[in-house]
Amino acid sequence: MLEIKPIFNALRRSKVGAILLFLQIALTTAVVSNAAFMINDHLSYLKEDTGFVQQEIFSFGLMTFGKDIDLHQQAERDEDMIRRIPGVIDAVFIQAVPLTGGGSSTSSHLRPPPEESKSLSLAYYYADEHTLDTFGVTLLEGRNFRPEEVVIGSDFDGHGPNTVIVSQAYAQEMFEGESALGKTIYVSSRPLEIIGVVETMKSPWPRGDRSSRTSIIPFINVQNFHRVMVRTEASERDSVMKVIEDKMLSQYDQRVIINIRGLEESKNSYDATDVLMMRMLMVLVVILVLVTALGILGLTQFNISKRTKQIGTRRALGARKSDIIRYFLVENAMICTVGLVIGSFAAFFLGRVLMNAYSINALEMQFVIGTAVGICVMSLLAVIVPAMRAANISPSIATRSI
Repeated sequence: MLEIKPIFNALRRSKVGAILLFLQIALTTAVVSNAAFMINDHLSYLKEDTGFVQQEIFSFGLMTFGKDIDLHQQAERDEDMIRRIPGVIDAVFIQAVPLTGGGSSTSSHLRPPPEESKSLSLAYYYADEHTLDTFGVTLLEGRNFRPEEVVIGSDFDGHGPNTVIVSQAYAQEMFEGESALGKTIYVSSRPLEIIGVVETMKSPWPRGDRSSRTSIIPFINVQNFHRVMVRTEASERDSVMKVIEDKMLSQYDQRVIINIRGLEESKNSYDATDVLMMRMLMVLVVILVLVTALGILGLTQFNISKRTKQIGTRRALGARKSDIIRYFLVENAMICTVGLVIGSFAAFFLGRVLMNAYSINALEMQFVIGTAVGICVMSLLAVIVPAMRAANISPSIATRSI
């Protein structure tokens, strides 16, 4: 028999400790469930494929202060020079570097505004026909830009491009499973024909549901400050990064080259907050679980010290060691069950609060169940050692009057 009624009566006589413990278990369940869910979310994000060959790409900023050159012509000469460097696969002048947290996005429509039609946000890269090779992304459908399709200038709406390459995620969401090839979207009221679809191509902001809605627009508008992306053989990247500044200054010295770094370094910098948050959540989970385990251990030892005479009397009346151990295990299971039930409801409530406050996904049931099972096992392990000590209390010593 589990002796639930006597255990319940005993808990009622020392209810303060039991209430504090099941509240602690409830709090741990609520917080750990949500923390585990958020840790998993961060891990899933960090493992996502960006589409770029990050180990082969580096970027740098180019600040030109000289006034005696045509920036567009100089950009063409610079690109040609960079592509001739041994180990370089391709290079492109671009207005935004992927995965860095800084870029451009706009609304795209199926019909020209102000007509009503489906609309989606769209991140875009202004670049030329060398972008696909520089990015290293996979072209699933269609073709790359032709050189004559690349527009050089500053008037996007008036004399801008007519074509665009989009990501598969954007194409599927905008056209709901239909092929996007040959269809037209409107960006800033300008019609752009989709001539290509790439598999995966993350935006400058790789975190979030919109991070995969990306495009490449064949438009070059070189400013005094611009960015350059270079793709090399993986083994040659470091050596190219060391010489790129001297090479660029040899072409024209009235400028400054800044922030030369690999794409994975830029991504790691962007992800630093996520990594820090994940580590903090892991520490929080460990601390809460340890504190709860110590609380269970301490309450059990306290109960044993209060019931030494009672335990000894039961042993004298023929109770086996296994009966004593089972008593404390059942007592702990009862407290734990109440705490887990309350904690599970609190977990979903906390999850909803976090979802509304920080726009994260809703807490999934599996994390609550997993946390509950883990805490239950932990609580049983925490109580078994003091329960075994209680079972070893000698009847003759425990029942001796003081």
